[in-house]
Formats: sequence, C-alpha cells, structure tokens
Amino acid sequence: MKTHEIAQRWLDFFAAKGHAVVPSASLISSDPSILFNIAGMVPFIPYLTARETPPWPRATSVQKCIRTGDIEEVGKTVRHGTFFQMCGNFSFGDYFKEQAISYAWELLTSSQDQGGYGLDPDRLWVTVYEEGDEKDEEARSIWRDKIGLPNERIQGTGKADNFWNTGQPGPGGPCSEIFYDRGAQYGLDGGPTADETRYIEIWNLVFMQYQLSAVRSKVDFDIAGELPKRNIDTGLGLERLAMILQGVENMYETDQVRPVLDAAAELAAKEYTSAEDPADPHHGDDVRLRVVADHVRSALMLIADGVAPSNEGRGYVLRRLIRRAVRAMRLMGVEKPCLPVLLPASRDAMRGFYPVVEEDFERISRIAYAEEKAFLRTIASGTARLEEAVVESKAKNLPLSGSDAFALHDTYGFPIDLTLEMAEEAGIKVDEDGFRNLMLEQRQRAQADSRAKKSGHADLSAFNELLSQGETVFTGYQELDGESTIRGLLSGGQRISNAGIGEEIELVLEETPFYAEAGGQAADTGLITGDGFVVEVLDVQRPVKGLSVHKAIVREGEVPEGALVKAAVDRERRHAAEQAHTGTHIVHAALHQILGPEALQRGSFNKAGYLRFDFAWGEGLSQATRSEIEEVANIAIRNNFTVQTSEMPLDEAKALGAMALFGENYGNRVRVVEIDGAWSRELCGGTHVDNTALIGSLTLLGEQSVGSGNRRVEAFVGLDAFRHLAAERALVTELTELLKVPSTQLSERIAVTLNKLRAAEKELEKLRKQQLAAAAGELLGSAQQVGVSQLIAHDAGAVSGADDLRSLALDLRERLGSAAATVAVAGTANDRPLILVATNEAARSAGVKAGVLVRVAASVLGGGGGGKDDVAQGGGSDSARIPDALAAVREAVLAL
Repeated sequence: MKTHEIAQRWLDFFAAKGHAVVPSASLISSDPSILFNIAGMVPFIPYLTARETPPWPRATSVQKCIRTGDIEEVGKTVRHGTFFQMCGNFSFGDYFKEQAISYAWELLTSSQDQGGYGLDPDRLWVTVYEEGDEKDEEARSIWRDKIGLPNERIQGTGKADNFWNTGQPGPGGPCSEIFYDRGAQYGLDGGPTADETRYIEIWNLVFMQYQLSAVRSKVDFDIAGELPKRNIDTGLGLERLAMILQGVENMYETDQVRPVLDAAAELAAKEYTSAEDPADPHHGDDVRLRVVADHVRSALMLIADGVAPSNEGRGYVLRRLIRRAVRAMRLMGVEKPCLPVLLPASRDAMRGFYPVVEEDFERISRIAYAEEKAFLRTIASGTARLEEAVVESKAKNLPLSGSDAFALHDTYGFPIDLTLEMAEEAGIKVDEDGFRNLMLEQRQRAQADSRAKKSGHADLSAFNELLSQGETVFTGYQELDGESTIRGLLSGGQRISNAGIGEEIELVLEETPFYAEAGGQAADTGLITGDGFVVEVLDVQRPVKGLSVHKAIVREGEVPEGALVKAAVDRERRHAAEQAHTGTHIVHAALHQILGPEALQRGSFNKAGYLRFDFAWGEGLSQATRSEIEEVANIAIRNNFTVQTSEMPLDEAKALGAMALFGENYGNRVRVVEIDGAWSRELCGGTHVDNTALIGSLTLLGEQSVGSGNRRVEAFVGLDAFRHLAAERALVTELTELLKVPSTQLSERIAVTLNKLRAAEKELEKLRKQQLAAAAGELLGSAQQVGVSQLIAHDAGAVSGADDLRSLALDLRERLGSAAATVAVAGTANDRPLILVATNEAARSAGVKAGVLVRVAASVLGGGGGGKDDVAQGGGSDSARIPDALAAVREAVLAL
C-alpha cells in the first residue's frame, strides 16, 4: 500500500465516523513563536485549549510537519527525519477514551478489504499511564475488557512517556501508545518497555481530561481538577505505518523516500545497505544517502509551501537542508549539480498526495537549483580561504585551528566534513575539539535566546524594549505619507544610535503609513527621508505584535535615532496591491456564488497586480466553471461596488456573517471589509480600493490542487491583467500565422491536428497489442512446473506501460488453462522497471498469491508494489535487476 493510499484510507475511515476532514495546514506555522508546524495537533491547539470554539465536534487530518531540532542525527539512525506526516483524529468534548481506543483498534486491525490496515492483532502492544498510585485504570480496562487485548501486552509507564501537557498551566492528561512488534530479529522480547527498536510506536492517544496548575516540568505539575469538556488528540506516524505495511526496514525505504535514496546512490555509484552500525564499512555512505533522501524531500515540501532560502528563520532552515544534501553528495564524490536528478525523483514520489509539487515544480526547481549553484560557488570561495589557512598552519607546524574551521563554517558556509576531507588531502589535521567547542558555544547562545523569548532564531529583547514605549500607530488607511520620528534603529537585532550609507537596518517609527505584511498582503515599500539622509524601505514586518519594523537600506547620508522624518509609501505599488487584495475578496465571493458556501478560504496571498487564493474543494474546476467565476468577478468590478470598512466587536462581526479564516487568531475588535454590503463581508486588516471599478479587470491564470481537498486559483488584476491578455493575443496571432487559419478557426485546426496524432497513436497501440498477442503464443512453451504451480517468468523488455504487461499476463494466464498457473512478466517503461504477477484460481488455492510475489520482486528492483491475490503490480528503480527479480519470484513459488 502506497503512503498516499494509507493517508487517504485514514481520512476515509474517520470521515465515515462523522469527522470533518480538515486539509493539512501549511508547514509554516501561524504561531510566531515557532517556525514550522511540528505536530499534527498544532493547528487545533486553539480548540483543544478552549481558547476558541471549534467549528465541528470531531475532526481528522493528515498534517505536514517539519522538525529540525535533531538535524545532526538525521541519517545516523533510521529513526530521525526532518519532514514527516502525522495522521490525527480529534474530539472536542464529544467522544472520549472508549471510542478513541475502539476507533484505533478497528482501523489498525480490520482487513484491508474492509477499509482497515490489516495489521496482525497479535503483534500489537499498548502502554497506559501508571506511576506510583496514579494509574489510568479506565484505559487499561478498555484495552483488556472491551478490545480483548491480553493484560500482559498492556504495559504501564510513567509521566515522562505517557502523560501530556503543554508545558504551562492548562489542559493535560494521560496517554496510551500503540506499538507494533516487528519480530524477534529486531531485538529483545518483553514489549516496548524492554525494546523500542523491536516494538515500534505507531499511534499515540492523548486523553485530555485534567486542568493542570503549577506546571514545573513535563513530569512535575499539580492537577487542579477535571476539565468541564474532555478532548481527544491522537497522532499516528504515517511514515512508520508505511514502513510496516510496505514491509521495509525503515522510513528511508518507503515509497516516498526510497526513490531519492536510489537516485543518489546511482549518481554516487554507491550501494545502499541499510547499515546502522558505525563499525560497518558501508555506514558512512549509507548515512550520507539517508541525509540526502530526507533533506531533498524536506526542501521540496518547504519550497512548495512558499519558503525561500535565506540567512534567517525558515529560509535558513531550508538553506541548511539543501546545503547538507549537496555536501553529503560531494563527500561521496559527486561534485556536479545533483538536485536536477534528485528533486524530480522526490517530486514523483510525493505528488500522489501533494499534486502541487508537480504543478508548481517549475518554480520549486528554479529556487532549489539556484541555491545549489550558489552553494557550489560558496564551496569554491571557501576552498580559497581554506588553502590560505592550510599554508599558515603548515608554516607554524600546527593543525588547522578550531577558530579557522569555525570561521569557514560560520562565514563561508563551509561544512566541517568538507574541511576535514580537504585538510586530510593536504596532509594536515584539524583541531576538531576546538571547532566543536565553538559550535557548542554558538548553539548554547541560540538556545538561551530561544528560551528567553520562545521564538525561533532572533533575539526579540530589543523589539520588546521599543514596544514598551507603545504600539506603532498605523496611519496607512488614511494617508500614504506623513511625518514621524525614528523611535529606534537596529542592526542584527541590536539597538544602534545611527547608520551610514549602504547599511542594512531595521527602523521603528512612532507612526507609519507603511503596511506591514499580514493577512496575505505583501508589505509596502517606499522612502523615509530626513535632514540629509534617504532610507529605502524594502519590507515591513511585525516581529512582535503591535510593532512595525521597517527593513531598509540607507541610500544617502547618515541616519540618527530620534530624527524627524517624512515617510512616503510607493503609491503605485500600494494601489496595485489594493487592487489585488480587493480582487481576492471578489474571487472569494464569486466562488461562493458559483460553488456554494462550502468553498471556504484556506489561505491567500496578494501583492501588486497579483493574487493567489486557496479554498476548500474536492475536485478540479472545469473550464466553464473557471470562466463563470471570472465573469462574476469582472461584473462586480464593472458594477463599481462601494468598498466599505468598519471596526466592531468580534461577536457583532460574526453575527453579521463576516467570514473569518480558519486558524487565524482575532482580537476582541476586528475590521470588517464589505463589498456591496452582504455580497462580500470579511474580517480583514488589509488595504483596499474605495470602489471595485478601480481594479480595472481581473484575469484568472489557472487553477490547481494544493493538497487533498484544497484548490488554488491565481489571477492578475489591473495593468498586469491587461499585459497578460495582450501576451495571449500575441500568441494567438502567432499560431494563426503558423497554421495559416483565421483566429476563429484556430481551435478547429488544432483539434484536427490532435485527432490525427491520436489516430496514429491508436494504430501504434494496435500493432503493439498484436505483437504482445503473438509473443503470448510463443511464451506458452516456456511454462515450467515450479513447486505447486506452472510458472511463466518473462522479461518483455521495453514496454509503453503497465497496461502492456497486464494484457500479456492475463492472456497467458487464460491460455494456461485450469491447472495451477502463475505468470510473472516484467518490463521497462520510461527507464523504470515494472513487474506484474497474475495467478489463476487453482494457484491461489495452492497458496500462490500475486500480491506477495510482487512485493518479493519489487524489493529486488528497489521499489514496492501491491495488489490482490489474483493480479498485482509493482515497480522499482533498477531495471538491470529484472532477471534477479524474476528469479526471486521463481524461488518464492518453489518454497510454497
């Protein structure tokens, strides 16, 4: 079972149990204290902690997550990874322990034909909370008496493992974890308390039933009493379950990760052996291959969600992932760009559940490839500095100092592994202890900052100091320029008294007309001028709530703190952004008018001339539907509807029917934007045009999937829309000249040409099938009695796809008659091996199952497969091993 099929089965199961299916939130967290969503429950925290009223009593999701806290351990073991997917089911005061446990058991142990995962119940163990006199007897009795799990397979563990809390006063409760026994070959007998390598955790059920007070640590807190409404929060590791269902050793060998690992191994001319023991001679290369497979997938998904490489925050994490992958390839001898091979492999593996990685691949790959090229240039410049340091160290007859190695790492982005490798080639040692001490000091400083502010990468103390003088007054709703005073200047997060020409600074004004990026609207740009200086504003952000920080560069003069200034927003850019933002609201209203109110907003982004809008919808939009949405939007623009804004209490806005974005936190007073009254009424803090006619026009660019149950439309507005239409008109003109027909006949001429091509393809397909039928007749003579069944095992060579193999296999099975018969045919399509196995009823009665044989063959080919007992298919990455795969099928049949 493919990973995306496992995920879909999860959603289908809980949807049938009355759960609302909630699409995965972005990897980018809406919580400013963390960079990424690190657990499946993060988007539901406001409901689980009772800060907000949930819109449904029960929900389910498959959430994308990123964790990079132990990035250095990735690859060293098979348990660490950065990107993972968490399947969750949630109850908000609805069902509790008995139903949660029953759902988990039903889904895990029901047969695959019944919609379950078909795990062997005898391999499942569970833990419940038990510490001293505190015991979750309720959970134990449900597992023992309701589910029928033997008491010896229910183990008690303490607060460290089986009690959840947020780390601060609030809800908490005991957990029950479900483990799968992988077998005696993986470790000690005795359940998860004896060996968590053999017994692997797959599902954690959290029972939020207590109100906690005085939380001193994860294991030291006071229980104030029972919660008025008890919640359920569960999490199943999708990769771990895929590992079990696909019969592979670890997450790196599952279908979403292994293709990248295999592509990396082929590029480096290495053989992957799954080595985990550092003493194993293959361990070093196997670690590097696992690093590459993990980091390339994580980079793909981060870029797909809008992260771009940079030197801070999320962009820094992405940059580090890409550079670690490139470094690992270099240490295996690959010095040329490798992402053009590895990234498409990851795209193909992930597109089953995340179509956006294929639809948006041109943008994703452009960003990733550019980052790789930049890093290769960094390596070149770092090499020059390293060579200088080597000469200096040799002259002193000393090893390369830890400070030199650290400077190479910190300043040039030069990995220590590469420094060690090149220093060894130069015949000189490196003071690794000195380097690692400096790295530890840097890490400790970063952790101290993180603990102090509960934020990802920047010290916010300077911003909080400025905020203590009052929130920034935003005047940009009423004016685009005005006078103000520089409250503070910062560089690198630290206060400075002045800044000179060319310096990049962060600047805080007492009041500002500049809009700080928020609500999907890009920040304003413009100029801040004063006595003898000019500052160009490049971006505006709110690192702490209530404080607008202008990221800028000094173009002229010297800027002093406390100076009087004139702040002027780029009017043309602001107007184009307002056109786009109002256009976004219009598109939302048009979607509701055409598709219905269930087309709920899931996210948006708008900037000068461009908008992107994500919404909940389960299928692609037809061209006719897209045209209708575009027409409704442009009619609203033509009708010159008034755009009105007002502030009111949140409850009043909701009573009016103002739409809010799921996952967004709102204050007690909100800003409501209306277009023609109730036609469009939304909570929004962005800037807008005064009437819709000022937008000019709106042109939809396309529509695509951005995850299960989520769609995205993009559009140009205003002058950008006109330019787009002009470009399309030029293309039509070019085609009419090329095909020598008027534009009114262009569609017909293209259709005729395509029909001719399809007819030729059908004729080729007909000839191919005739050749396969002829081959089937010749192959009948090659059938041999192997154990309990006749067997034909054949390599068909190059084929157009799996359908060719299926036709041949089914034809051969039919011709072999009623005696036990098994047919295994393999071939190569698009440079990838395929395998298909078919069995007749007599063979299946003798114990020959096509699905089992396909998995045997596919594992030899470096891939996976599955299907039913009568017909199954699979594939891999190594066509050269097709003879070995067919031989493995023969051995498997013989062993029955």
